[in-house]
Amino acid sequence: MDKVDLKKQLEEFYNASSKEVKFVDVPAMNFLMVDGKGNPNDSPEYKAAIEVLFMVSYALKFMVKKAKSIDYSVMPLEGLWWVDNITKFSPEHKDDWKWKAMIMQPNFVNAEDVKAAIEQVKKKKNLEAITKLRFESFNEGKAAQIMHIGPYSAEGANIAKIRAFIQSNGYSLGGKHHEIYLSNPGKTAPEKLKTIMRQPMK
Repeated sequence: MDKVDLKKQLEEFYNASSKEVKFVDVPAMNFLMVDGKGNPNDSPEYKAAIEVLFMVSYALKFMVKKAKSIDYSVMPLEGLWWVDNITKFSPEHKDDWKWKAMIMQPNFVNAEDVKAAIEQVKKKKNLEAITKLRFESFNEGKAAQIMHIGPYSAEGANIAKIRAFIQSNGYSLGGKHHEIYLSNPGKTAPEKLKTIMRQPMK
């Protein structure tokens, strides 16, 4: 059986320096996605989105392992966060946020696999959010990123650092604020949480 280390293969995009902002050019990748809006800290909609993303991702993992003899680890939860005017995006006003919760899927997973995994999950549990789930390619392109270590509430300084880096290099903000959650907040102390913060640019 083949074992695929996706984080190692895509290390440039799933690891980052915590000391300095760096440029990355992110290729198109496939994701399971659910859209929503509002403060993720108290939103049942966001909690439901995360649940369905992980349930279908794990169903896919075990299905692919059995059918294609390929073993891999489910990738971390990611989020795109935005407001209508990206320059006004702020951790202080989460109620205004719109979001896209998502989990990257390896390129050997196809739409038919996803459809079968969704049907499998439907038989086990009645999840309203599964009707919002979709499988799409996301091409982020040129961006700047840094590793944030600490609580989500303290992200403001690194958001400002990324923006300053982008603008000082002659670019402007483009696309949606992107976060990749490398730690489980239920098992990790807030001061040790690791989150890749990324901002596309133009």
